[in-house]
This record gives sequence, structure tokens and C-alpha cells, in this order.
Amino acid sequence: MNKIWMEQSACTDFSSDVFFPSDGMGVINAKSICENCSVSKSCLEYALHNHIDHGVWGGCSERQRRRILKARRIDR
Repeated sequence: MNKIWMEQSACTDFSSDVFFPSDGMGVINAKSICENCSVSKSCLEYALHNHIDHGVWGGCSERQRRRILKARRIDR
């Protein structure tokens, strides 16, 4: 999967630690960065396609991504 979108992401100016939080408040903070990102959909699809289990990707937590994948399996 092409990762050119990563160069355009809103998170490039932040430490990667921000997107791998250890608590709920950290997840909220990471998601707030993703809200204004023009490539958040590509980021989310990348995480879903590659079954990335940790961190906030495309504005979604691990739990949210698991739910999305489960819903997609049911829809098939």
C-alpha cells in the first residue's frame, strides 16, 4: 500500500509517543490531532489493511479499529 499520504499527515510534527498513549486522555489527545488531518482516511485504511493492533491511526483507537474490521467481516 502506497504510503505517500504519510508525508501529508498532521502528525508529522508530533512525537510518535503521542499516538501510542497509555491512557484514555492520551487517546483523546491523539484523536484531536487526527480530526484536522487531510489524510486520516488513508491512515485508517493503512492500519486496517495491515492489522496494526496498537496506537491511534486515522483517528481511531485499537478498539474502534477492531470494531470496524468485525463489521466489515459481517458485511461480506
